[in-house]
Amino acid sequence: MAGFSGTERQQADYLSQLTTMTPLQTNWFTQLKKYRAIAVIRANDWEIGLKMAETAIAAGLNLIEITWTSDRADYLISHLREHYPDCQIGTGTILSELDLKKAIASGADFAFSPHSDPKLVDIAHNADIPMVLGALTPTEIVRAWQWGSDGVKVFPIKSVGGAQFIKCLQAPLRQIPLIPTGGVTLANYRQLIEAGAIAVGLSSDLFPTIDTTSQNWPKITTRIQQYYSLQP
Repeated sequence: MAGFSGTERQQADYLSQLTTMTPLQTNWFTQLKKYRAIAVIRANDWEIGLKMAETAIAAGLNLIEITWTSDRADYLISHLREHYPDCQIGTGTILSELDLKKAIASGADFAFSPHSDPKLVDIAHNADIPMVLGALTPTEIVRAWQWGSDGVKVFPIKSVGGAQFIKCLQAPLRQIPLIPTGGVTLANYRQLIEAGAIAVGLSSDLFPTIDTTSQNWPKITTRIQQYYSLQP
């Protein structure tokens, strides 16, 4: 029987690289499949940010992302990790290596970035936490995955067709766990999961401005529960 040609061997190695999961990824993807939604907290006032996170947790969201651009993000991460040990408290909007190092020092369980930088993956993995790089096109998504990204943040999903875009990616890129953000709502996140996303990032739609401004946290909790209880 003839052996593989050089090109065939390269293709086999490439496919192996795409489908092999590390123990860190296996655990991370298990969490994503279990909870399906990540509450993305972005706040200019740390006290409001804390209430937003606590409201999301009370409503049943166990994966909490504190964007690094939020007021006193480091404090929020460390405080939430201490008081909610059953939750995964991570960070997002990581734009530089320094940002990531500071977030890790504050205790972040995972990290998201809106762009792709392989150095971020190296830093996160050295700290034994998942790093999810941001991408949009198929080329960017595959490149992020090849760089070791623990799933790929598809951002901003609303600009490329939402669930239909995720569905179109499934045939060629089914092996890459996709996490759409940017335009995900409580009303449409089920469609994204059903289209093939492993999880979604929910941000502004979780916290209507009118309710956040009036600090009507019970109303926000009830609203989230009404939708999230129907998770796929």
